[in-house]
Amino acid sequence: MTDITQDVLKRKTAEIAALRAISRAIGSALDLDTTLHLITRTTAEVLGMDSCSIYLLDSAGEYLVLKATTGLAADAVGRARLRFGQGLTGWAASEGRPVASSDAASDPRFVFLPETHEYQFRSLAAVPLITAGKILGAINVQTAAEHAYAADELELLGVIADLAAGAIEKATLYDHMRRQIMELSTLAEVSQTLTSPLYLEEVLRLITEMATRLLGAKTCSLMLLDEATGELVIAASQDAGQTYLSRPHLKVGDGIAGLVARDGKPIAVLDVLEDPRFLAKEMAEQEGLRALLSVPLVVRDRTIGVFNCYKAQPHRFTDAETSLMTTLANQTALAIENANLVVRSAVIREMHHRVKNNLQTIAMLLRLQLRDGREVSGREVLTETINRILSIASVHEILSVEGFRLINLRQLLERVAGHVTHAMSRPGAAIDVSVRGEDVYLTSQQATSLALAVNELLQNAFEHAFGQRAAGRIEIGIATQDAGLVLQVEDNGQGLPEGFDPRESSDLGLKIVHALVTEDLGGTLTFSGGPGTRAVITVPKVEFRA
Repeated sequence: MTDITQDVLKRKTAEIAALRAISRAIGSALDLDTTLHLITRTTAEVLGMDSCSIYLLDSAGEYLVLKATTGLAADAVGRARLRFGQGLTGWAASEGRPVASSDAASDPRFVFLPETHEYQFRSLAAVPLITAGKILGAINVQTAAEHAYAADELELLGVIADLAAGAIEKATLYDHMRRQIMELSTLAEVSQTLTSPLYLEEVLRLITEMATRLLGAKTCSLMLLDEATGELVIAASQDAGQTYLSRPHLKVGDGIAGLVARDGKPIAVLDVLEDPRFLAKEMAEQEGLRALLSVPLVVRDRTIGVFNCYKAQPHRFTDAETSLMTTLANQTALAIENANLVVRSAVIREMHHRVKNNLQTIAMLLRLQLRDGREVSGREVLTETINRILSIASVHEILSVEGFRLINLRQLLERVAGHVTHAMSRPGAAIDVSVRGEDVYLTSQQATSLALAVNELLQNAFEHAFGQRAAGRIEIGIATQDAGLVLQVEDNGQGLPEGFDPRESSDLGLKIVHALVTEDLGGTLTFSGGPGTRAVITVPKVEFRA
């Protein structure tokens, strides 16, 4: 046997061994990423190349995207891209033929991709990845030294590419099937979450968490439209940094999310740093956000918010990803609307309950006044009753603005003081009423009792403290101490009568104050004289918040 024959035999044996190694590597993989990395690593080893890379055609058929490499910069995977037909690799894919150059940079078709750090390589050979007549992309190999590719090397690389194309097609189908299963499972999980007995805030947080997992996102956020201000406010987020959470609210029509809220249509952005419509580029750089998919939350043809999904790298969102995100958004919008209906129903019931209780309180006060032995005019009775009703109304006025939250006592007493001053001031008299102190928040029931108590003390002061004096001063002070909430009503009038004991007083207003403080609030009421009169109400602090 001649030396040439032996060389050919050795080479063919090595090729068969290489193909067997490639086949074993491909057969051991299932998912696409694992398959691609096994192909590039094994191909570089068996061919003795310094680098092997696979570029796959994107769904739009516009770009070849680096999907796996052995030898190029690892962080270029998913980022480096060539237009279809661009560069030697792109040319091989578009022409369906192999191409090789011992000094690639000298070839006019060559395109340098700086993010890959391929400046260290000289030669390059590329062959297309084709299966059933469909172009999937291309595979290339590179060497650091100048290298002339022999015909048998290109033939072997072509055979490897044929094997790889079939494996890539199989792995792509496997990934697609696995993704569909995950999507269906996640949608079922979302449906279960939406019907679970959780608070809406918890439901929204879980949905953003699922969307992040499902779409492989870096950050997801859910913004709801504040109809009063026309702004989008973050209601839930997943993996969002402080810079993102503290960004200013977006107006409808401003930025990507604002445009989605205005037009009710999804917007996908390949790279937010390059899109002039995206306004928070500095925030995106700090948070590492690049691609964005933003879809509207729509219910009954009305946009109530926006669902945002960010990726850490530039990414062209597919129709399937947009459709999936839209499905999640529609389910979320429906859950929000249903929750709002439940809340509105509860609010109506609560309103009826509170109005009924307050009407009963007014009726009780009128019955007490009816049994009071004093000779009073109808005007005086009406004035006192109106002041009591207005004090209760002040509580509901604040609730109508703030919702069913705790009530700011200082703001409430400012309103009560204004009502009493307007109703009780004598012509020509200047009685100044002021409220000072801390912002203390109470439940509506506590606030109503204190508003009525202060109303009675103010009316007493206007009626008895100043006589015919033309001027006077009443101060209402609010403070929190170890003993609890301390509320003080002090005037600079003529003071208490000698031997005055409020517990034995026949004054109806003082009886009302004592009952409200001790029975409704579980507190204490004390009076002291001096110059003027000081009434001090102390309420245990277990049920209020400063």
